[in-house]
Amino acid sequence: MPSPVKLPTSSSDPKAAVERSALFVTTLTSFMGPFMISSVNVALPAIQQDFDMNAVELSWVATAYLLAMAVGLLPAGKIADIHGRKKIFTLGLFVHTISAALAALTHSMGIFIFLRVIQGLGASLYVPTGMAIVTSVFPPERRGRAIGIYVAAVYVGLSVGPFVGGFLTQQLGWHSVFALMLPLGALGMIITRIFLKGEWADSRDPKLDIGGCLIYAGAMLSLVWGASTLPSETGMVLVTAGALGLIFFFFHQRRSLHPVFDVSLFMHNKTFAFSSLAALLNYAATYALTFMMSLYLQYIKEMTPQAAGTLLMAQPVIMAAFSPVVGQLSDRIQPRFLSTAGMALTAFGMAVFTRLSGNTSLVHIAVVLVVLGFGFAFFSSPNTSAIMGAVEKKDYGIASSAVSIMRLMGQMTSMAIATLVLNLLVGQHAIDPETYDQFLLSVQTVFTISALLCTVGIFFSMFRGRLK
Repeated sequence: MPSPVKLPTSSSDPKAAVERSALFVTTLTSFMGPFMISSVNVALPAIQQDFDMNAVELSWVATAYLLAMAVGLLPAGKIADIHGRKKIFTLGLFVHTISAALAALTHSMGIFIFLRVIQGLGASLYVPTGMAIVTSVFPPERRGRAIGIYVAAVYVGLSVGPFVGGFLTQQLGWHSVFALMLPLGALGMIITRIFLKGEWADSRDPKLDIGGCLIYAGAMLSLVWGASTLPSETGMVLVTAGALGLIFFFFHQRRSLHPVFDVSLFMHNKTFAFSSLAALLNYAATYALTFMMSLYLQYIKEMTPQAAGTLLMAQPVIMAAFSPVVGQLSDRIQPRFLSTAGMALTAFGMAVFTRLSGNTSLVHIAVVLVVLGFGFAFFSSPNTSAIMGAVEKKDYGIASSAVSIMRLMGQMTSMAIATLVLNLLVGQHAIDPETYDQFLLSVQTVFTISALLCTVGIFFSMFRGRLK
């Protein structure tokens, strides 16, 4: 975990105690979600063997979680703004923890997939509200560092998940990966209950647009499900339907008396809109990096999975180490300058990777990964701070949901790009010496697209306007 946070030991400074408690528990939960995703991915072969799943059934282990999370994110932010962020945060942490513990005990494939849906819904409740609580608790002059620590924990979870998940699966079985959520979740709930005093519910609109929630849910279901089945015809149809559904949702929200998402934030708040679009482009450009580089290192450079994973950790380790530092800088320097520098570094790193070949040295690759780590660190926490700082208190939950949605949609877009390029250039053939040339062209093409997306992102990042 990055930058350990001391728990309050006295009530002499109640405000500081609440800040420390909020930062500890939200950092813990921001670690738990990505850790769960990345560690379960390593455990998939063991899960497949235990439940005797086919490939389609196995894909639902990950897809069910992402679908439920995508559907719940936006309504959760609005509900938290209405009924209280701490209340919804605690409920989500409880649901996520209990469903993970039950998943560790089940021996039924159907029940296991159902529990993954429930777990995703739990995550959709605590992920956006955690960020909203941090923004509510910390004043603007100290908010950047707190968000930097929060963001760093996400990357720590993603980077240590494969290692810990692999170790637990090998030594104790895949059930232990889910069982680990019980002590972590219990600790979070105890800290929240005992030390995190107060409640935050700033919405002046006590009603929820149920129709809007259903339209949004249908659109996100189509998008996530469709993205997971690309490049099939069904996937294309579902993604198109999902995109049209989001457009319909946008216009529906403009007419709604009680919108679940205030779309005027995108229309009349340039800082919020451009920062959100920059986040979407950054995730769309970078999420497939680990996927493509893992294949490249194992096939082209003939590295073992463990050795490849160790080398790839260079990027998230740098990102996690420097995010709190850059976040603190964003308390004194306009976030757009730091984020733009980060996006430019990322674009440069991706451009360098477009020249990857069979002769590229591992030292060269490691240096570029370090550069990308700095790029991610300089972009992520200042950009998130800009999004949260661009809205009023009543919209913290919605803004935090927007951060999570941009991340999820960017990740889906990134993997869809990688999948389509591989399908077009490698096709249904296995990656072997006969197709190495086509595979290398695929890697270069994906990173070319990534560099172009980052270049566009530089514009939105730089010209978002000044954060007050």
